Amino acid sequence: MPEVTAYTDGGASGNPGPGGYGIVMLSGKHRKEINAGFRLTTNNRMELLAVIIALETLKFNGTDITIYSDSKYVVDAVKKGWVFNWEKKNFAKKKNPDLWKRFLKIYPSHSVKFVWVKGHAGNELNELADKLAVSAYQEGVLEVDEVYEATNVD
Repeated sequence: MPEVTAYTDGGASGNPGPGGYGIVMLSGKHRKEINAGFRLTTNNRMELLAVIIALETLKFNGTDITIYSDSKYVVDAVKKGWVFNWEKKNFAKKKNPDLWKRFLKIYPSHSVKFVWVKGHAGNELNELADKLAVSAYQEGVLEVDEVYEATNVD
């Protein structure tokens, strides 16, 4: 089975505000770009959702995937094991439990390696993932981040 590389990014204009995620996935000679925009969300939700969508896009269980992300929130939560402790405490007082639970459902199905990259530092594929994220909320049809809106709108 070929290895997969994914560059993921997410952002929001206003935080909270309109937001989106962008993903560039590479495997052998194949390349796939994915993005989506939301009418009201946060940067961290979009960073995490990008990783989730990349993992959910994989066709085979047990895939070796390296995810490049400029999100310390996501990369450190996994690499430093924080998310597994949050899970043990049922995500008490943690943000985005819906997305972390979704992440933890797919994460064990694959061999996932995270690499943090500095954002906006000239990494071509990270920059492309950023452009995909921004264009998704600036130019695309905006979806509803239902959990966020249900719990964070007055």
